[in-house]
Amino acid sequence: MAYIALEKILPEKNKSLYKSVLTAAARANELVQGAQPLIKTESKKAATVALLEMAARKVVYVEIKSKGKKTLA
Repeated sequence: MAYIALEKILPEKNKSLYKSVLTAAARANELVQGAQPLIKTESKKAATVALLEMAARKVVYVEIKSKGKKTLA
């Protein structure tokens, strides 16, 4: 298992670990579904590739603000 330093994934002090986990999980899911990796790596594990992509700043969390009322689905 590859070790990826948390400082490489969360370089800013006010970044959310929760949002980073959601981002990595979403990207890993995309990789499992057939998306091409954005970096070259020896790893075949989707979660590891997703974290390496985040460390390389190829994948970032983007918050989309909605204009209407917030509703629960």
